[in-house]
Amino acid sequence: MKEKSKRGGFTGSLGFVLAAAGSAVGLGNIWRFPYLAAKDGGGIFLVIYIVLALTFGFTLLTTEIAIGRKTGQSPLTAYGHLSEKWKPLGVIASIVPVIIMPYYCVIGGWVLKYFVTYLTMQGKNATEADYFTGFIGGNIAPVVFMIIFMAATFFIVYNGVDKGIEKCSRILMPILFVIILIVVAFSLTLSSTDENGVTRTGLQGLKAYVIPDFANLTLKSFVSTVIDAMGQLFYSLSVAMGIMITYGSYVKKETDLNKSINQIEIFDTIVAFFAGMMIIPAVFAFSGGNPETLQAGPSLMFITLPKVFASMGFGTATGIVFFILVLLAALTSAVSLMETSVSTFMDELHWSRKKCCGLMVVIMIVLGTASSMGYGLLDFIRIFGMNFLDFFDFMTNSVMMPLAALATCILILRVVGIDGMEKEIEQSSPFRRKKLYRVFIKYFATICLIIILLSSIANVLGIISM
Repeated sequence: MKEKSKRGGFTGSLGFVLAAAGSAVGLGNIWRFPYLAAKDGGGIFLVIYIVLALTFGFTLLTTEIAIGRKTGQSPLTAYGHLSEKWKPLGVIASIVPVIIMPYYCVIGGWVLKYFVTYLTMQGKNATEADYFTGFIGGNIAPVVFMIIFMAATFFIVYNGVDKGIEKCSRILMPILFVIILIVVAFSLTLSSTDENGVTRTGLQGLKAYVIPDFANLTLKSFVSTVIDAMGQLFYSLSVAMGIMITYGSYVKKETDLNKSINQIEIFDTIVAFFAGMMIIPAVFAFSGGNPETLQAGPSLMFITLPKVFASMGFGTATGIVFFILVLLAALTSAVSLMETSVSTFMDELHWSRKKCCGLMVVIMIVLGTASSMGYGLLDFIRIFGMNFLDFFDFMTNSVMMPLAALATCILILRVVGIDGMEKEIEQSSPFRRKKLYRVFIKYFATICLIIILLSSIANVLGIISM
Protein backbone atom coordinates (compact mmCIF):
# COMPACT_ATOMS: atom_id res chain seq x y z
CA MET A 1 0.00 0.00 0.00
CA LYS A 2 2.91 2.32 0.78
CA GLU A 3 4.42 1.88 -2.68
CA LYS A 4 1.02 2.30 -4.32
CA SER A 5 0.54 5.61 -2.51
CA LYS A 6 4.02 6.76 -3.55
CA ARG A 7 3.31 6.00 -7.18
CA GLY A 8 -0.05 7.74 -7.08
CA GLY A 9 -3.32 6.60 -8.59
CA PHE A 10 -6.57 7.59 -10.23
CA THR A 11 -9.22 8.87 -7.86
CA GLY A 12 -12.00 7.06 -9.73
CA SER A 13 -13.01 5.16 -12.83
CA LEU A 14 -13.89 8.28 -14.83
CA GLY A 15 -10.38 9.67 -14.54
CA PHE A 16 -8.93 6.34 -15.61
CA VAL A 17 -11.27 5.98 -18.60
CA LEU A 18 -10.64 9.52 -19.83
CA ALA A 19 -6.86 9.20 -19.43
CA ALA A 20 -6.75 5.83 -21.19
CA ALA A 21 -9.07 7.06 -23.93
CA GLY A 22 -6.90 10.16 -24.31
CA SER A 23 -3.91 7.93 -24.86
CA ALA A 24 -5.74 5.89 -27.48
CA VAL A 25 -7.12 8.94 -29.29
CA GLY A 26 -3.94 10.12 -30.97
CA LEU A 27 -2.57 11.12 -34.34
CA GLY A 28 -3.07 7.61 -35.76
CA ASN A 29 -6.85 7.95 -35.45
CA ILE A 30 -6.83 11.28 -37.26
CA TRP A 31 -4.30 10.83 -40.04
CA ARG A 32 -4.46 7.11 -40.81
CA PHE A 33 -7.98 5.84 -40.08
CA PRO A 34 -9.69 8.03 -42.74
CA TYR A 35 -7.10 7.03 -45.33
CA LEU A 36 -7.60 3.31 -44.70
CA ALA A 37 -11.38 3.64 -44.70
CA ALA A 38 -11.28 5.40 -48.08
CA LYS A 39 -8.77 2.91 -49.48
CA ASP A 40 -10.55 -0.22 -48.27
CA GLY A 41 -14.10 0.30 -49.45
CA GLY A 42 -15.60 2.57 -46.79
CA GLY A 43 -18.25 0.61 -44.92
CA ILE A 44 -16.44 -2.70 -45.44
CA PHE A 45 -13.46 -1.42 -43.49
CA LEU A 46 -15.71 0.08 -40.80
CA VAL A 47 -17.58 -3.17 -40.17
CA ILE A 48 -14.37 -5.20 -39.96
CA TYR A 49 -12.77 -2.62 -37.67
CA ILE A 50 -15.73 -2.59 -35.27
CA VAL A 51 -15.82 -6.41 -35.11
CA LEU A 52 -12.09 -6.51 -34.37
CA ALA A 53 -12.41 -3.75 -31.76
CA LEU A 54 -15.03 -5.75 -29.88
CA THR A 55 -12.97 -8.94 -29.98
CA PHE A 56 -9.24 -8.63 -30.71
CA GLY A 57 -8.92 -5.10 -29.30
CA PHE A 58 -10.94 -5.98 -26.22
CA THR A 59 -8.67 -8.94 -25.53
CA LEU A 60 -5.45 -6.92 -25.73
CA LEU A 61 -6.82 -4.03 -23.65
CA THR A 62 -8.18 -6.35 -20.99
CA THR A 63 -4.91 -8.26 -20.71
CA GLU A 64 -2.66 -5.24 -20.28
CA ILE A 65 -4.91 -3.32 -17.89
CA ALA A 66 -5.43 -6.45 -15.77
CA ILE A 67 -1.65 -7.05 -15.63
CA GLY A 68 -1.16 -3.49 -14.45
CA ARG A 69 -3.76 -3.66 -11.69
CA LYS A 70 -2.71 -7.15 -10.64
CA THR A 71 0.96 -6.20 -10.18
CA GLY A 72 0.61 -2.51 -9.29
CA GLN A 73 3.78 -1.92 -11.30
CA SER A 74 5.02 -0.27 -14.47
CA PRO A 75 5.84 -2.61 -17.40
CA LEU A 76 9.55 -2.95 -16.55
CA THR A 77 8.84 -4.59 -13.20
CA ALA A 78 5.31 -5.90 -13.85
CA TYR A 79 6.41 -8.78 -16.07
CA GLY A 80 9.13 -9.77 -13.62
CA HIS A 81 6.51 -9.74 -10.88
CA LEU A 82 4.47 -12.27 -12.85
CA SER A 83 7.50 -14.43 -13.69
CA GLU A 84 11.19 -13.71 -13.13
CA LYS A 85 12.07 -15.47 -16.39
CA TRP A 86 9.89 -13.04 -18.33
CA LYS A 87 11.55 -9.89 -16.99
CA PRO A 88 13.26 -9.20 -20.38
CA LEU A 89 9.79 -8.71 -21.85
CA GLY A 90 9.33 -5.86 -19.39
CA VAL A 91 12.55 -4.31 -20.68
CA ILE A 92 11.21 -4.33 -24.26
CA ALA A 93 7.82 -2.95 -23.23
CA SER A 94 9.40 -0.17 -21.18
CA ILE A 95 11.88 0.87 -23.90
CA VAL A 96 9.09 1.40 -26.46
CA PRO A 97 7.58 4.58 -24.94
CA VAL A 98 11.05 5.97 -24.18
CA ILE A 99 11.90 5.74 -27.90
CA ILE A 100 8.48 6.84 -29.21
CA MET A 101 8.06 9.85 -26.93
CA PRO A 102 10.90 11.98 -28.38
CA TYR A 103 9.89 11.63 -32.03
CA TYR A 104 6.20 11.96 -31.10
CA CYS A 105 7.10 15.36 -29.64
CA VAL A 106 8.74 16.25 -32.96
CA ILE A 107 5.43 15.57 -34.73
CA GLY A 108 3.58 17.37 -31.94
CA GLY A 109 5.83 20.34 -32.69
CA TRP A 110 4.78 20.18 -36.36
CA VAL A 111 1.13 20.33 -35.31
CA LEU A 112 1.85 23.28 -33.02
CA LYS A 113 3.62 25.08 -35.87
CA TYR A 114 0.59 24.71 -38.14
CA PHE A 115 -1.75 25.85 -35.39
CA VAL A 116 0.36 28.99 -34.92
CA THR A 117 0.47 29.47 -38.71
CA TYR A 118 -3.33 29.55 -38.94
CA LEU A 119 -3.71 31.52 -35.71
CA THR A 120 -1.48 34.29 -37.12
CA MET A 121 -3.54 34.40 -40.32
CA GLN A 122 -0.80 32.85 -42.46
CA GLY A 123 -2.78 29.78 -43.51
CA LYS A 124 -2.26 30.50 -47.21
CA ASN A 125 1.47 29.90 -46.75
CA ALA A 126 0.71 26.33 -45.66
CA THR A 127 -0.62 25.53 -49.14
CA GLU A 128 2.69 26.26 -50.84
CA ALA A 129 4.36 23.21 -52.35
CA ASP A 130 7.51 23.33 -50.23
CA TYR A 131 6.10 24.84 -47.01
CA PHE A 132 6.01 21.60 -45.02
CA THR A 133 9.29 20.15 -46.29
CA GLY A 134 10.94 23.53 -45.86
CA PHE A 135 9.81 23.72 -42.24
CA ILE A 136 10.80 20.21 -41.15
CA GLY A 137 14.10 20.57 -43.01
CA GLY A 138 15.07 23.53 -40.84
CA ASN A 139 17.47 23.18 -37.93
CA ILE A 140 16.05 25.68 -35.43
CA ALA A 141 12.28 26.18 -35.78
CA PRO A 142 11.24 22.49 -35.65
CA VAL A 143 13.35 21.95 -32.51
CA VAL A 144 11.88 25.05 -30.84
CA PHE A 145 8.30 23.92 -31.49
CA MET A 146 9.22 20.40 -30.32
CA ILE A 147 10.56 21.79 -27.02
CA ILE A 148 7.42 23.88 -26.46
CA PHE A 149 5.27 20.77 -26.99
CA MET A 150 7.56 18.82 -24.63
CA ALA A 151 7.21 21.54 -21.99
CA ALA A 152 3.40 21.29 -22.04
CA THR A 153 3.63 17.49 -21.67
CA PHE A 154 6.23 17.79 -18.91
CA PHE A 155 4.06 20.19 -16.91
CA ILE A 156 1.13 17.77 -16.87
CA VAL A 157 3.16 14.66 -15.99
CA TYR A 158 5.25 16.52 -13.39
CA ASN A 159 2.07 17.24 -11.41
CA GLY A 160 1.39 13.54 -10.90
CA VAL A 161 -1.40 11.08 -11.68
CA ASP A 162 -4.38 12.67 -9.94
CA LYS A 163 -3.43 16.36 -10.02
CA GLY A 164 -1.76 16.20 -13.44
CA ILE A 165 -2.90 13.43 -15.79
CA GLU A 166 -6.39 12.84 -14.39
CA LYS A 167 -7.18 16.54 -13.98
CA CYS A 168 -5.87 17.27 -17.48
CA SER A 169 -7.89 14.41 -18.99
CA ARG A 170 -11.10 15.55 -17.28
CA ILE A 171 -10.67 18.96 -18.93
CA LEU A 172 -9.13 18.17 -22.31
CA MET A 173 -11.11 15.09 -23.34
CA PRO A 174 -14.58 16.71 -23.17
CA ILE A 175 -13.19 19.74 -25.04
CA LEU A 176 -11.66 17.43 -27.65
CA PHE A 177 -14.93 15.56 -28.13
CA VAL A 178 -16.97 18.77 -28.48
CA ILE A 179 -14.55 20.12 -31.10
CA ILE A 180 -14.75 16.84 -33.00
CA LEU A 181 -18.56 17.08 -33.09
CA ILE A 182 -18.36 20.69 -34.31
CA VAL A 183 -15.91 19.81 -37.09
CA VAL A 184 -18.00 16.76 -38.11
CA ALA A 185 -21.16 18.87 -38.35
CA PHE A 186 -19.30 21.50 -40.34
CA SER A 187 -17.74 18.96 -42.70
CA LEU A 188 -21.12 17.43 -43.52
CA THR A 189 -22.55 20.82 -44.53
CA LEU A 190 -19.78 21.59 -47.03
CA SER A 191 -20.37 21.82 -50.77
CA SER A 192 -18.18 22.79 -53.70
CA THR A 193 -18.86 23.43 -57.39
CA ASP A 194 -15.99 22.76 -59.80
CA GLU A 195 -15.15 24.48 -63.08
CA ASN A 196 -17.47 22.10 -64.94
CA GLY A 197 -20.43 23.11 -62.81
CA VAL A 198 -20.54 19.83 -60.87
CA THR A 199 -21.48 20.29 -57.23
CA ARG A 200 -20.21 17.87 -54.61
CA THR A 201 -21.27 17.89 -50.98
CA GLY A 202 -20.03 16.62 -47.66
CA LEU A 203 -23.07 14.36 -47.40
CA GLN A 204 -22.03 12.65 -50.62
CA GLY A 205 -18.61 12.15 -49.05
CA LEU A 206 -20.28 10.64 -45.98
CA LYS A 207 -22.12 8.22 -48.24
CA ALA A 208 -18.83 7.16 -49.84
CA TYR A 209 -17.41 6.70 -46.33
CA VAL A 210 -20.08 4.60 -44.64
CA ILE A 211 -21.69 2.61 -47.47
CA PRO A 212 -19.75 -0.55 -48.32
CA ASP A 213 -18.26 -0.65 -51.80
CA PHE A 214 -18.60 -4.24 -53.00
CA ALA A 215 -17.92 -3.44 -56.66
CA ASN A 216 -14.17 -4.05 -56.46
CA LEU A 217 -14.20 -6.50 -53.57
CA THR A 218 -12.04 -9.58 -54.14
CA LEU A 219 -10.58 -12.16 -51.80
CA LYS A 220 -7.22 -10.40 -52.01
CA SER A 221 -8.70 -6.97 -51.23
CA PHE A 222 -10.76 -8.43 -48.36
CA VAL A 223 -7.67 -9.98 -46.78
CA SER A 224 -5.83 -6.69 -47.25
CA THR A 225 -8.68 -4.82 -45.54
CA VAL A 226 -8.65 -7.21 -42.58
CA ILE A 227 -4.89 -6.76 -42.18
CA ASP A 228 -5.23 -2.97 -42.43
CA ALA A 229 -8.00 -2.95 -39.82
CA MET A 230 -6.02 -5.18 -37.44
CA GLY A 231 -2.95 -2.99 -37.76
CA GLN A 232 -4.86 0.26 -37.28
CA LEU A 233 -6.71 -1.09 -34.26
CA PHE A 234 -3.50 -2.43 -32.70
CA TYR A 235 -1.67 0.88 -32.98
CA SER A 236 -4.64 3.10 -32.05
CA LEU A 237 -5.43 1.36 -28.76
CA SER A 238 -2.05 2.19 -27.18
CA VAL A 239 -1.33 -1.45 -26.39
CA ALA A 240 2.18 -2.96 -26.34
CA MET A 241 3.67 0.41 -25.28
CA GLY A 242 3.38 -0.24 -21.56
CA ILE A 243 0.81 2.55 -21.32
CA MET A 244 -2.21 0.44 -20.41
CA ILE A 245 -0.15 -1.59 -17.92
CA THR A 246 1.00 1.65 -16.28
CA TYR A 247 -2.48 3.16 -16.19
CA GLY A 248 -3.86 -0.18 -14.97
CA SER A 249 -1.41 -0.06 -12.06
CA TYR A 250 -3.00 3.21 -10.92
CA VAL A 251 -6.54 1.75 -10.87
CA LYS A 252 -8.17 0.90 -7.56
CA LYS A 253 -9.16 -2.70 -6.90
CA GLU A 254 -12.81 -1.74 -6.52
CA THR A 255 -12.94 -0.08 -9.96
CA ASP A 256 -15.18 -1.97 -12.40
CA LEU A 257 -12.56 -3.01 -14.99
CA ASN A 258 -15.05 -4.68 -17.28
CA LYS A 259 -17.13 -1.50 -17.57
CA SER A 260 -14.08 0.77 -17.88
CA ILE A 261 -12.55 -1.29 -20.69
CA ASN A 262 -15.85 -1.26 -22.56
CA GLN A 263 -15.95 2.53 -22.28
CA ILE A 264 -12.36 2.93 -23.49
CA GLU A 265 -12.85 0.80 -26.61
CA ILE A 266 -16.18 2.48 -27.40
CA PHE A 267 -14.68 5.95 -27.02
CA ASP A 268 -11.68 5.10 -29.19
CA THR A 269 -13.84 3.56 -31.92
CA ILE A 270 -16.27 6.49 -31.94
CA VAL A 271 -13.45 9.03 -32.25
CA ALA A 272 -11.85 7.01 -35.07
CA PHE A 273 -15.20 6.90 -36.87
CA PHE A 274 -15.72 10.63 -36.36
CA ALA A 275 -12.19 11.30 -37.65
CA GLY A 276 -13.32 9.80 -40.93
CA MET A 277 -16.48 11.93 -40.83
CA MET A 278 -14.35 15.04 -40.32
CA ILE A 279 -11.90 14.44 -43.13
CA ILE A 280 -13.41 12.29 -45.89
CA PRO A 281 -16.49 14.47 -46.63
CA ALA A 282 -14.31 17.61 -46.75
CA VAL A 283 -11.73 16.06 -49.05
CA PHE A 284 -14.51 14.57 -51.18
CA ALA A 285 -16.22 17.91 -51.63
CA PHE A 286 -13.11 19.95 -52.39
CA SER A 287 -10.80 17.46 -54.11
CA GLY A 288 -12.71 16.28 -57.15
CA GLY A 289 -15.13 13.92 -55.44
CA ASN A 290 -12.63 11.09 -55.15
CA PRO A 291 -11.98 9.94 -51.55
CA GLU A 292 -9.09 7.85 -52.83
CA THR A 293 -7.08 11.07 -53.20
CA LEU A 294 -6.61 10.85 -49.43
CA GLN A 295 -3.09 10.12 -48.26
CA ALA A 296 -1.99 8.83 -44.90
CA GLY A 297 0.22 10.40 -42.27
CA PRO A 298 1.94 13.78 -42.53
CA SER A 299 0.98 14.16 -46.20
CA LEU A 300 -2.72 14.21 -45.26
CA MET A 301 -2.31 16.42 -42.21
CA PHE A 302 0.18 18.98 -43.43
CA ILE A 303 -0.20 19.02 -47.23
CA THR A 304 -3.64 17.79 -48.38
CA LEU A 305 -5.84 19.34 -45.68
CA PRO A 306 -4.33 22.86 -45.83
CA LYS A 307 -5.15 22.87 -49.54
CA VAL A 308 -8.70 21.74 -48.74
CA PHE A 309 -9.00 24.51 -46.14
CA ALA A 310 -7.74 27.07 -48.67
CA SER A 311 -10.55 26.04 -51.05
CA MET A 312 -13.11 27.10 -48.47
CA GLY A 313 -14.25 30.67 -47.97
CA PHE A 314 -13.28 30.47 -44.28
CA GLY A 315 -10.21 28.25 -44.42
CA THR A 316 -8.29 30.12 -41.71
CA ALA A 317 -10.98 29.60 -39.07
CA THR A 318 -11.32 25.96 -40.10
CA GLY A 319 -7.56 25.47 -39.86
CA ILE A 320 -7.44 26.99 -36.38
CA VAL A 321 -10.19 24.73 -35.04
CA PHE A 322 -8.83 21.63 -36.76
CA PHE A 323 -5.27 22.03 -35.51
CA ILE A 324 -6.50 22.78 -31.97
CA LEU A 325 -8.25 19.42 -32.16
CA VAL A 326 -5.14 17.64 -33.46
CA LEU A 327 -2.96 19.38 -30.88
CA LEU A 328 -5.18 18.18 -28.02
CA ALA A 329 -5.17 14.63 -29.41
CA ALA A 330 -1.38 14.67 -29.72
CA LEU A 331 -0.96 16.11 -26.22
CA THR A 332 -3.14 13.52 -24.46
CA SER A 333 -1.20 10.72 -26.17
CA ALA A 334 2.17 12.32 -25.39
CA VAL A 335 1.21 12.57 -21.72
CA SER A 336 0.55 8.83 -21.55
CA LEU A 337 3.86 8.03 -23.26
CA MET A 338 5.87 10.22 -20.89
CA GLU A 339 4.00 9.00 -17.82
CA THR A 340 4.76 5.39 -18.72
CA SER A 341 8.47 6.20 -19.01
CA VAL A 342 8.52 8.23 -15.78
CA SER A 343 6.65 5.47 -13.94
CA THR A 344 9.23 2.94 -15.15
CA PHE A 345 12.12 5.06 -13.88
CA MET A 346 10.36 5.57 -10.54
CA ASP A 347 9.81 1.84 -10.03
CA GLU A 348 13.30 0.81 -11.12
CA LEU A 349 15.50 3.65 -9.83
CA HIS A 350 13.32 4.53 -6.80
CA TRP A 351 13.71 8.20 -7.62
CA SER A 352 11.17 10.92 -7.05
CA ARG A 353 8.79 11.92 -9.82
CA LYS A 354 10.67 15.21 -10.12
CA LYS A 355 14.00 13.50 -10.84
CA CYS A 356 12.46 10.97 -13.23
CA CYS A 357 10.72 13.73 -15.18
CA GLY A 358 14.06 15.51 -15.46
CA LEU A 359 15.75 12.36 -16.76
CA MET A 360 13.03 11.86 -19.33
CA VAL A 361 13.35 15.47 -20.51
CA VAL A 362 17.06 14.93 -21.20
CA ILE A 363 16.30 11.77 -23.20
CA MET A 364 13.51 13.52 -25.11
CA ILE A 365 15.69 16.49 -26.04
CA VAL A 366 18.60 14.33 -27.22
CA LEU A 367 16.60 11.79 -29.24
CA GLY A 368 14.00 14.36 -30.29
CA THR A 369 16.62 16.76 -31.64
CA ALA A 370 18.23 13.91 -33.58
CA SER A 371 14.83 12.90 -34.97
CA SER A 372 14.01 16.48 -35.96
CA MET A 373 17.38 17.19 -37.54
CA GLY A 374 17.16 13.92 -39.45
CA TYR A 375 15.23 15.94 -42.02
CA GLY A 376 17.84 18.72 -42.08
CA LEU A 377 21.37 18.92 -40.71
CA LEU A 378 21.62 15.18 -39.98
CA ASP A 379 19.88 14.04 -43.16
CA PHE A 380 23.10 12.40 -44.34
CA ILE A 381 22.92 9.84 -41.50
CA ARG A 382 20.92 6.79 -42.53
CA ILE A 383 20.19 3.59 -40.62
CA PHE A 384 19.13 0.86 -43.03
CA GLY A 385 18.27 3.66 -45.44
CA MET A 386 16.06 5.50 -42.89
CA ASN A 387 16.53 8.78 -41.05
CA PHE A 388 16.35 8.81 -37.26
CA LEU A 389 12.59 9.37 -36.95
CA ASP A 390 11.67 6.72 -39.52
CA PHE A 391 14.10 4.24 -37.96
CA PHE A 392 12.76 4.79 -34.43
CA ASP A 393 9.22 4.42 -35.79
CA PHE A 394 10.12 1.21 -37.62
CA MET A 395 11.82 -0.39 -34.60
CA THR A 396 8.99 0.41 -32.19
CA ASN A 397 5.84 0.12 -34.31
CA SER A 398 6.84 -2.62 -36.73
CA VAL A 399 9.08 -4.80 -34.55
CA MET A 400 9.07 -4.20 -30.79
CA MET A 401 5.36 -3.55 -30.22
CA PRO A 402 4.00 -6.61 -32.10
CA LEU A 403 6.68 -8.77 -30.46
CA ALA A 404 5.82 -7.44 -26.98
CA ALA A 405 2.09 -8.02 -27.49
CA LEU A 406 2.71 -11.51 -28.88
CA ALA A 407 5.00 -12.42 -25.98
CA THR A 408 2.43 -11.07 -23.50
CA CYS A 409 -0.23 -13.40 -24.89
CA ILE A 410 2.18 -16.33 -24.61
CA LEU A 411 3.01 -15.33 -21.03
CA ILE A 412 -0.67 -15.39 -20.08
CA LEU A 413 -1.24 -18.73 -21.79
CA ARG A 414 1.91 -20.51 -20.57
CA VAL A 415 2.72 -18.99 -17.19
CA VAL A 416 0.06 -16.79 -15.57
CA GLY A 417 -2.92 -18.68 -16.91
CA ILE A 418 -6.16 -17.31 -18.28
CA ASP A 419 -7.80 -17.96 -14.91
CA GLY A 420 -5.38 -15.52 -13.28
CA MET A 421 -6.49 -12.70 -15.58
CA GLU A 422 -10.16 -13.55 -15.11
CA LYS A 423 -9.83 -13.50 -11.31
CA GLU A 424 -8.23 -10.06 -11.44
CA ILE A 425 -11.09 -8.65 -13.49
CA GLU A 426 -13.75 -10.38 -11.38
CA GLN A 427 -12.46 -8.78 -8.18
CA SER A 428 -14.62 -5.77 -8.85
CA SER A 429 -17.38 -6.97 -11.20
CA PRO A 430 -18.67 -9.91 -13.26
CA PHE A 431 -16.57 -10.60 -16.38
CA ARG A 432 -19.36 -10.38 -18.94
CA ARG A 433 -17.26 -11.30 -21.97
CA LYS A 434 -15.28 -14.04 -20.27
CA LYS A 435 -15.93 -16.69 -22.93
CA LEU A 436 -15.00 -14.32 -25.75
CA TYR A 437 -11.80 -13.32 -23.93
CA ARG A 438 -10.83 -16.93 -23.31
CA VAL A 439 -11.35 -17.92 -26.96
CA PHE A 440 -9.44 -14.95 -28.38
CA ILE A 441 -6.49 -15.02 -26.00
CA LYS A 442 -6.18 -18.75 -26.53
CA TYR A 443 -6.64 -19.07 -30.28
CA PHE A 444 -6.92 -15.85 -32.28
CA ALA A 445 -4.90 -13.06 -30.63
CA THR A 446 -1.54 -14.70 -31.28
CA ILE A 447 -2.45 -15.35 -34.93
CA CYS A 448 -3.54 -11.73 -35.41
CA LEU A 449 -0.34 -10.43 -33.82
CA ILE A 450 1.89 -12.64 -35.98
CA ILE A 451 0.07 -11.30 -39.06
CA ILE A 452 0.56 -7.70 -37.84
CA LEU A 453 4.26 -8.30 -37.17
CA LEU A 454 4.97 -9.89 -40.55
CA SER A 455 2.84 -7.44 -42.53
CA SER A 456 4.39 -4.41 -40.77
CA ILE A 457 7.92 -5.53 -41.57
CA ALA A 458 6.96 -6.47 -45.13
CA ASN A 459 5.37 -3.05 -45.63
CA VAL A 460 8.48 -1.20 -44.46
CA LEU A 461 10.69 -3.38 -46.65
CA GLY A 462 8.46 -2.63 -49.66
CA ILE A 463 7.33 -6.23 -50.12
CA ILE A 464 3.68 -5.24 -49.70
CA SER A 465 1.88 -1.89 -49.61
CA MET A 466 -0.41 -1.00 -46.68
